Amino acid sequence: MSETRYLIDILILLGAAVVAVPFFRRLGLSSILGYLVAGALVGPWGFGFISQVDEIRHIAEFGVVFLLFVIGIEMKPSRLWLMRRTVFGLGTAQVVVTGLALAGVAMLFGPTGINAIIIGFGLALSSTAFGIQILTERGELHSGFGRTAFSILLLQDLAIVPLLMLVSFWANELAHLEVAQFVLLEALLVIAVVMLAGRYLLNPLLHQVAASRNAEVFTAAAVFAVLGIAWLTQLFGLSMALGAFLAGLMLADSHYRHQVTADIQPFRGLLLGLFFMGVGMSINFGLLVEMGWWILLLVAGLMVSKAILLWGLSRLMRVEASDSIRVALLLSQSGEFAFVLFGLAMVSGIMADELFQQLVLIVALSMALTPLTASAESRFRKRRGSEKHLHHVGGVEHAAGRRHVIVAGFGRVGRRVVNVLTAGGVPYLGLDADPDRVAHARSDGVEVFYGDASRLDVLKAAGAGQAAALVVTLDQREAAERLVAVIRQHFPELPIYVRAIDKKHCEQLRKVGATVVISEMLEVGLQLGGSLLKDQGFSGGKVHALLQKIREGYYCGAVEKPESEASDG
Repeated sequence: MSETRYLIDILILLGAAVVAVPFFRRLGLSSILGYLVAGALVGPWGFGFISQVDEIRHIAEFGVVFLLFVIGIEMKPSRLWLMRRTVFGLGTAQVVVTGLALAGVAMLFGPTGINAIIIGFGLALSSTAFGIQILTERGELHSGFGRTAFSILLLQDLAIVPLLMLVSFWANELAHLEVAQFVLLEALLVIAVVMLAGRYLLNPLLHQVAASRNAEVFTAAAVFAVLGIAWLTQLFGLSMALGAFLAGLMLADSHYRHQVTADIQPFRGLLLGLFFMGVGMSINFGLLVEMGWWILLLVAGLMVSKAILLWGLSRLMRVEASDSIRVALLLSQSGEFAFVLFGLAMVSGIMADELFQQLVLIVALSMALTPLTASAESRFRKRRGSEKHLHHVGGVEHAAGRRHVIVAGFGRVGRRVVNVLTAGGVPYLGLDADPDRVAHARSDGVEVFYGDASRLDVLKAAGAGQAAALVVTLDQREAAERLVAVIRQHFPELPIYVRAIDKKHCEQLRKVGATVVISEMLEVGLQLGGSLLKDQGFSGGKVHALLQKIREGYYCGAVEKPESEASDG
């Protein structure tokens, strides 16, 4: 494909997404459905603007890689260990039971034993991209339901490794126990190396890059880390998505996590949208017309069968009845790893091309129907009413009604605010762009993270949407005003407490949306004056009343001030 052709294809994809996604969102439908329809329209079975679907899909797979990295960075190893029963219990049961059941059904339709096993286990895998994206959009990834769904998806991502190994063994007639043991040992060794490298090399590397104070280079380092580890795991036969998840997991306790998440999010969003469009382009409408209702019947049978098995297994594992139904509806489709598994089987000569095309169509259609099953799940949730659950935001866990406070800027003022919050038992999260300051504070046990607190995406990564309040202690006038204006636009209900320099700065901050503004120059003068009055014999109550009157006049303009105040705040 020529460079001009690449550019034209990119323009077509971007244009289709820009038109379709806002249209579907305006109709109250999922953005995923917009991407799917856009892909179907521009693909070979739509208007035919793009014909190189495989090349586009290979690039778009990086969207899943970045998605798994972001999930990993939000999932601390300690929390993953607590989920081990669900991951290895329910997850394993889902893959094995569903895979064997679907393999048995496949044998009724003619495929041989090996093909039936590949088909059964390939269709048993659900779509990580669709499932996680829907959970993230709704903010339910860390609810009880979300953790159960994620546990199943995580085990499925792990299961793709032995499944690909089995296909390779069958293709090369090397299905010997010794070989399998060697490959499994190699996979475990690679995972151990990745985790050790992430813990002992990744953080020091990011610290050195952050010390350069170059935002673009830090972004490049974050992308390099994700893709580098993903490539390393793929090199040894594991999936890139698993490598990216491990990379994120190793940064979950890092104080660079919020800045890295903010830098990765644009790549994740764009490439994941491209992935969904690639799925839309993969739908072979010619084959659908040819086989008609037969294909649709198989898709419906697949999704109903998986939903029933998921529900039954979830109930056996003592998952709540409502959560079991929601998990069954959300994960009833087949997933992106089925493309990889069936593709390897076809290339290896195990699976016929005609069967491969039929399976790709079934998988793509099941994924395309996911937004509809997710809508059904959403309606079921609303009927059942909202549940009380723990929220997890930016590393701060808190029960409903006990939300965290974000402190943007961790200089002297920010640190004193945190000391007050700590004394009051209020959960907080500090942000600062100085890596040395962050490292020093964290060595004292303070919950502060590296990140440019003047950026909206960093604050979103820190959980601004669920925070109790935002405290802005930045000492740059324009940066503070710009941040308050942007935050007020995106989070109109969030209380914003801001440090101001002087009266003019106070007025400007109130104008752009600050809830409470405190002038550092005024407060220093009031504290000094109040101490002086007490030493002169004034009672504490009278001093407080006088200071409060001056405050009200200063902030509200009710009391005249000397002209000299304009210069000294």
